[in-house]
Formats: sequence, structure tokens, C-alpha cells
Amino acid sequence: MIDDTTGQEPAARPLRSSFDRYLQDKGKGRGGEGGNYRRNAARELERFVEWAAGERGDDDWTGITPEEADREPTFADLDERVFREYARHLSGDRGLKQNTVQTYYAYISAWCGWCVNEGYLEAHYAQRASATAPLPDDDGRKPGDQQAWTPEQRHALTRHVDAQAREAIEAYTTLPDDVDPLDKQRARYAALKAARDRALVVVLAYTAVRVGELLRDPDDPRRRGVRWEDIDLEDGSMDVYRKKQQWDAASLPDPVISPLRSYRKLMDPPTDRWPVFPTLDQRTLAELVQEELADRGEQSEAIDERRDEYARDLLLALDEDIRPPSITTDGARSMLQRLTEAAEIDIDHPKHDYLAPHGGRRGMGEVLVRAFGYTVAARYLDNSEEIVRERYSHIEAGELGDVATEGLKEIDGL
Repeated sequence: MIDDTTGQEPAARPLRSSFDRYLQDKGKGRGGEGGNYRRNAARELERFVEWAAGERGDDDWTGITPEEADREPTFADLDERVFREYARHLSGDRGLKQNTVQTYYAYISAWCGWCVNEGYLEAHYAQRASATAPLPDDDGRKPGDQQAWTPEQRHALTRHVDAQAREAIEAYTTLPDDVDPLDKQRARYAALKAARDRALVVVLAYTAVRVGELLRDPDDPRRRGVRWEDIDLEDGSMDVYRKKQQWDAASLPDPVISPLRSYRKLMDPPTDRWPVFPTLDQRTLAELVQEELADRGEQSEAIDERRDEYARDLLLALDEDIRPPSITTDGARSMLQRLTEAAEIDIDHPKHDYLAPHGGRRGMGEVLVRAFGYTVAARYLDNSEEIVRERYSHIEAGELGDVATEGLKEIDGL
């Protein structure tokens, strides 16, 4: 594949040629020029390319290009051995703490994954076991991959999806009676999509349910995603298949009830066995509808005519009770990436440049521990109190610091 702008094969392009585009994709604001993640990633990418060129490291380090090559490092020079050497380089810097090494490597690994998606690299070399082997173990400090939504982030995201859902639902429900049927279907689909997104966001934000307990896991047939039959909006509960391999009831607090009720009314599922959060992937739904209608005895021409009557296959599936699969956990991550960007929420995190699903759970854990203590939080989070105390130990440390300060004021007059 030849790059249209440079006339070069991607593998022959210098590493630096990808940086501006990558950073723009990861940046915030107009033109992707802002954001803490962009700034930190730019710094680490520059350090990496300098190391790759032989400008950093030991005196005998000459870089990753062949000795006879008088050029910058290119993508053709990268493989898992390069990333292994870089992990060893970071780990050998005695000035860096263990978790800092993990954080710095995560920036480079994220760029490597982006390069695979963009066609610069054939494989995610930075994540291979041999590449990451030299990295130090977690030193017990706050891990770089454990994001927790802050109250400001949670409010910004929920406000955004609420506004989007309200606008889409109003646009659909206020259409005139004589509107074109396909236009009405398009408006209904837009409202369903916005309402689904809002419902999923508030469930992740306020229930502390693990995303793997809520949505479909293609590798585990037991995790088929929550269905409407699993939800009791009157009692405020939801049955989920827990991490401990058994069904259990999770609580639905007040902020979750109204969005779910509004969404269910709009969807009007044919049966309670429908997924609460169906996939909206057009290819998946098209194949599902065609296969199901064919199994029901309809000919391909009749199926095409039937599909032409609908703006989206999801609406046909609703009318014909063709039950789609739930959105997957990966699908939810993609959705949250889209919504975080649309809401213009600034994320300062070494691994995630969006509000990741597990961050909602951890953010809710912070709220519960601070408000009600570890015992109540453990019950809500479906964890042992010991684990909750370990994961939220920074809260107790801060509280004990306050106690020590008060003691010093009382005894020593400080």
C-alpha cells in the first residue's frame, strides 16, 4: 500500500511522520490541539524516537537503524525486539519509579496500537509478552491503568448523553402526522440510539456493575448481555451474571430508573427476552435479518423489498421480533470513546484517553467509600471488604492524615 501524500510504502516512512496525525487523533478541542494526554504522549514519543535514533541510552547504543543506513528510524525497523529493548532502557533508568516506567511505556504502546490500525505496522509488537517482559512489576502504587471517573467527568458525560437523548426523543415525538414514513423511522432510530447510549452510560456510572457482567462477551456464552427480563424497574434491581460465576441482583439507584424507563417505552421490545443494549452494528443486523427471514421461508427478493421499507434493520427486527445480540464489551468501549470526545471531556491518563467502562465502577467506589465506609461499599461493589480497602487505600490514608493533623494541633499546638 502506497501512501497517497508521500508516495512511500508505510513501512518506509520515518516514525516521526505519524506523530502529528496520532496526536491530533488523541488531542482535545479544535483540531485536536489540546489535552493533557496529547502533551504527555508527545513528550514520550519524542523520547522514544530519539532513543531509536541512538541519541539516548548507553554510550554504546547506536539506535535501531542498520549501521550503514544514513536515515531516520522507519516503521520497517520496528519489531518486538525493539520494544523489548526500549522496555529494558526505561527499566534501567534508576531515576524512574516502577509505576512511572509502566506509565511511560503505556504511551508508546498506545501509539503502536494506533499504528497497527492505521496500516503502518502489521502487528502490535509493543504488547507481545517478549516485549513487555523487562518491565518491572507493579510496585503497589496507584496503577497506571486504573482509571476512576471523577465527579466532574461523570457529571459532564451524563449531562451530555441526557441532552442528546432529550433532543432526539423530542425531535421524534413532535413530528407532524403527515411526515414521510422513512423520515419518521430515521427519527425513531436516532432517538433509540441516543436513549440506548444514555441508559448504558448511567448504568455504568451509577450501578458499579462490571461491564463484563452487563454486556455480551463473545468468548463466554454465559455472558449474553442483560435482557429486559433481568430488570425490575419497580424494585430497582437488575440480575447479572457476576464475576464469581453466579447470578446475583444488582441495585439500580434513582438516577438510572428514569432513563431506563424512557428507553424501554421508546423501544417497546416485542418480548422481555430482548437485550437491553442491542448492537447497532449495521452489518450484524443486516445479516441477522436476512438469515432469519430466509429461515422463515421468505425468498431473497421479498426480503430485499421488506428491508427497503425500513430506514434501519433494527426497526424491522423490532417489528418481526428478530432478536439481535447485545452490544459487546469492546463495542461499549468504542461507544464511550465517541461520547467522551463528543462531550469534550479532558482526560489525563497514561492508558485511556477516554472514560473507560471500569472507570465508572471505580468512580462509584470512591463515592461509596467516602460517604458510607468500606463495608457498605464492598456490598455494593460485590467485593470483599479486604479487596475494597486495598483498592481504595488512598482514601483511608488521607483520612488518617487528617486525624494526625488534628492530633498535632491538639497536643503540640501546631
